[in-house]
Amino acid sequence: MDDKKKDIKMRVNEGLDQGTVLFNVPFPKDLQKLDEMAPIIIKQPYQIDYIHSYGQDSPFFAGLANKVFLGTKCTKCGKVFPTPRKSCAVCGSPCEWLEMPKEARLHSFTVCHFGSESFLKETPYILALIEFDGADTLFLGRLVGVDPLKPSLDWIGMKLKMKFRRLSQFSPTDVYFLPAD
Repeated sequence: MDDKKKDIKMRVNEGLDQGTVLFNVPFPKDLQKLDEMAPIIIKQPYQIDYIHSYGQDSPFFAGLANKVFLGTKCTKCGKVFPTPRKSCAVCGSPCEWLEMPKEARLHSFTVCHFGSESFLKETPYILALIEFDGADTLFLGRLVGVDPLKPSLDWIGMKLKMKFRRLSQFSPTDVYFLPAD
């Protein structure tokens, strides 16, 4: 057996590749006192590498990471979708990628006073349906730069500009919208 295999076998046999290693574990000299021994508590961080595929949406997220907002357009009927899809929702034909305009309008919104764990610290926040010129559907995104505690119907139709997170998280929230003025 070569030295490398011996080293691996020794490490496995000695438990060196098992994670947590304990030192100085308390143990009473008098075995009659074992029931009085305090419980051993180990705090052990847990990590997992989660492999996730963005599949057909990979270009959309790659675009966001590069500050490019991509939608799709049907190759047959010409419908434009700011929320990209591989096939047309109207006729079922394939769609092709296109860059969406950097400006849009506010179609509607809601103020969220509760959110998932990642948004709790930001509540209240505004989710908005964003309307792009030439697009046939709306995009759901975050609206910032207005006071969520003073919502107004006057915001409907407001011109918006898109912004991107400085450091992408490969999330739809990598893009957000602000009033254009």
